[in-house]
Amino acid sequence: MFNGKRLSLARKRQKLTAKELAEKAGVSPVTITRLETGQNQADSGTLEKLAEVLGYPVQFFFKEDPALLSAEIVSFRSLSSMTAKERNAALSAGDNGVEVYEWLENRYNLPALDLPYFDPELTPEAAADALRQHWGLSYQPIANMMKLVEAKGIRVLGLEETTANVDAFSFWQNDKAYVFLNSFKSAERSIFDTAHELGHLVLHRHGQTSGADEDTRTAEVEANRFASAFLMPEEDVRARMPRLITADLILRAKKRWRVSAMALAYRLAHLTKPMLSEWQYRSICIELGKRGYRTSEPDGIPRETSVLWGKVLSQLWAERKSLVDVADELSLPMTEVERLLFFILPQHGTDNQGGEVRRSKLSIVK
Repeated sequence: MFNGKRLSLARKRQKLTAKELAEKAGVSPVTITRLETGQNQADSGTLEKLAEVLGYPVQFFFKEDPALLSAEIVSFRSLSSMTAKERNAALSAGDNGVEVYEWLENRYNLPALDLPYFDPELTPEAAADALRQHWGLSYQPIANMMKLVEAKGIRVLGLEETTANVDAFSFWQNDKAYVFLNSFKSAERSIFDTAHELGHLVLHRHGQTSGADEDTRTAEVEANRFASAFLMPEEDVRARMPRLITADLILRAKKRWRVSAMALAYRLAHLTKPMLSEWQYRSICIELGKRGYRTSEPDGIPRETSVLWGKVLSQLWAERKSLVDVADELSLPMTEVERLLFFILPQHGTDNQGGEVRRSKLSIVK
């Protein structure tokens, strides 16, 4: 049976209002509303036209209800900077991402989720330290953040949007944790984003992160504090950084923790016992900004990519299959599967340093 919720999802993913879709498909806005609310069933001619306009296979509209994520459970950074179309498109990408992972889970044995519940009274820094200890990380720098969270069962996908207003986000769905990363960021900022969203998953597991502006700001500050402490443990920072800190020293030292220069400067100024005074912090930030480090990382590190999806594609290739087959099985547009995976996949069979990708196998569920 035709599923109007699927029509609504596809429309929002393509950033169209009901009126805009109606005009493109040559039907009335009332028809779209009635189809989406389940009051009417689509005839074959209307359905084919809608599928053509939206770029979705006809079979997509006959699948069961999607997850239908809401803004209240998704960790959007700032709803005020997003248009309704951008927010709805991102939520629809999340819905499609959930289905991609459901498809994956039905075929492969994925890593089990290892994200324990911590006392909500813990400070973000204490929660970061507790998770590091739980995962046996000690205080050493994390060599690959995306590989780490995937190994702990967190489901990572990319977010290939045409706007910088939609930032990375995360959510819980059916006791599974998801992180979506924005392709607009530098490699260092994507690593911090991963840790930031991990912070939301740990700190705000049962709470809203996109409600009132004040609540959102508080949640964002907490997630930033978690990410900063998780990536740059105070013990390691104090052991490695000298007393006299300059912008040049930060540019050299940031490579150890694989973070942006601004993130390291912030961490040094916000330790339990700060290593930078407020005046020193402002001065260094001004200097780093003049050198182009406020919005980018001129001497950046290679971008992290997904180990899990690299293995999945290697297995598919061994079976003479590709992402086209994945899209067909999911009844999703190929472009949508590419948008979810392109950012996190090694390109052209190479890793970030240009070396050959090792194609390890996942075990297949029988």
